[in-house]
Order: sequence, then C-alpha cells, then structure tokens
Amino acid sequence: MTTTDSRTPEVNRQGGLTVARIAHLAGVSPPTVSKVLNGRAGVAAATRQRIEHVIQEHGYQRQEQTEPATPVIEVVFQVLDSPWALEIIHGISQVARSRGLAVAVSEMHGQLVPDEAWTRDVLARRPTGVVAVSANLTRQQTGQLASRAIPLVVLDPSGEPTHDTPSVGATNWNGGLVAGRHLIDLGHRRIGMINGPAELLCCRARLDGYRAALDAAGIAPDPDLIRTAPLYMHHGLAEAAALLALPDPPTAIFTANDLQALGAYEAARGAGLRVPEDLSVVGFDDLPLGQWVGPQLTTVRQPLRKMGMTAADLVLCLADGRRPEQDRIELSTSLVIRESTAAPAPRR
Repeated sequence: MTTTDSRTPEVNRQGGLTVARIAHLAGVSPPTVSKVLNGRAGVAAATRQRIEHVIQEHGYQRQEQTEPATPVIEVVFQVLDSPWALEIIHGISQVARSRGLAVAVSEMHGQLVPDEAWTRDVLARRPTGVVAVSANLTRQQTGQLASRAIPLVVLDPSGEPTHDTPSVGATNWNGGLVAGRHLIDLGHRRIGMINGPAELLCCRARLDGYRAALDAAGIAPDPDLIRTAPLYMHHGLAEAAALLALPDPPTAIFTANDLQALGAYEAARGAGLRVPEDLSVVGFDDLPLGQWVGPQLTTVRQPLRKMGMTAADLVLCLADGRRPEQDRIELSTSLVIRESTAAPAPRR
C-alpha cells in the first residue's frame, strides 16, 4: 500500500494540489510558492514564472484561506482623468456600501494591459473582487486571479468579451446608429465623425453604427469625414477644426464621447460658426457636464452608473460562490435630444 507523507501531502482534502506539491513540481521551497500565491516580493522573475506555470497547468484552486479576503472591490482604469470614470465609480460604490465593502481605485496610465506590479499588488491585497474597466488582462493574469479565488469582471472590455470572464457593456452599435439617424432625419448629409481609438471595442461599434445609419439612408460614406483621436476635449477640437477646414465641410459632427463634442464646440467657435445654427453636434455618454454647456449637448446616453452597479453585482455574485445567469450583459443606450442639433442651414 502506498502512503503519502503527511508533512508534504500532494493534494488537499478537496483533491487539489497543495503548496508542497507545487513546490516539488517547480523545484522550489514551499515558502517561495507561498510568496507567489500571496503576491509578495522577493522571488526572481524566472522562478515566479515557473511557479505560475505549474499553478495554471495543474488547475490549482485555493480551497482554504488562512486569511479572509479584504473587504474591498478593486477597480482598475486605463486612466482616471475623465468624469466618465467618476460615474462608474459612483455606481460600484453604491453596491459596495450596501455590502459593507470599500472601493480601491487604481489606473494603468493609459495601458490596455495592467503591468506585473499591479498584478502582484492585487494578489497581495486579496480583494473581494476585481472590476477591470476597458482593460485587457492576459490569460496569465486571469489565471493568477482565479487560482487565488479572486473573482474578475470586465466593464466595457477593450477587446471581444470571452465566456471565461463575465463582462458588462452598453449597446454602442445602436448608439452610433441612432445618433446618425437623428442627424439624417434633420436633413444632414455631410455628417462627420470623430471616433475614439480603434483598439477600443466600444469605439469600433459606435463607428459601425454610424456607418450603418448612412448606409440605410443611401449616403455614401466619405473617408475625409471620419477622424480618429483620443477621447479628450483638445483632440476633439483639433479633429473638428480639421473637418471644418475641408473645402466641403460637414454640417454635423458625431463624436465618440462628450469630451470630444465639447472640443467640436470650441472648433466651431474658432471658425466663426454657431451651434446648432451652422453646425450640429452629437456626443456620447451623457455626462452631467453636457447639461451645463451652452447650448446643452445632444448626446447618446450610456448608463454609466448602472454599468458600474451591474459589474459590482456580478463580481459579488462570483465572490459568494454563485455563477451569474449571464456572462455578458449589455445595457441599453438612448438618444437624449437637447439644443446642439438642428436642421442644416441653407447653402449659400
């Protein structure tokens, strides 16, 4: 009969690998494995990678925690310099407070993929769950979180959502469609679009919706009227100014977010044009500031706070050991008509 040394068992009571077995397979000591599992420093990169490979290859799942998870929802953004992020944080915080949890916020300084330092820090903090906003975690990173029983939800994923990781988004394609239809119904035929970065799924969808509206109306898209820029006011200003300087400029501009739309306002002012008498402008997001500019901004509303709340609900569902009914949730967008759109002025 074969017996297993009780001091270094190969499996735990639930049938999974133990720290000792991982150490044996990786050729390191159990304390070194423990450092990696708990996100602590002091392990060489090559050694850490070897241990992580063993963990993922053998499907290690931590069954018993010596310490409870930290009562925090960790939220990571690409950047935090937009009121868009604040709306999402409000939604997540509302759910977190109802469960007695705090919210910790970090940013990736514009990167789509969090770096190794962020991953180590999250593993060390061991939050109740992670909400990654417009992030693209690697398979290794998602595996590291899963092996430590840290649930992950992606909000507004930058790439195609997968079934392995629950995600929350909005109907961006339909938002682009209704924005284009609104301008076409007003009589516009020269409709420019300032889109966001192509690597963002939401921006690609908004552009496709805009194109679908033109196609349905029998309007051939003009490549000169489509621009791409980061989702900031000064980039919206620069691209709108370039559109208005064309020999045959647009009579309306649809932008990928409200900040770009405010840049288009300033470009119109610089060109001596009035909004909406000479130029109609439609934004996207429906940030609160859109109601405080003059004229008030027509925009496509995506329910940012509700998106945050939904992501928080999903991550806490996973933390409770329950599988959500849906892996992908898309919340509806809607057109909010205010004062920045009107019929085009007669050609002189």
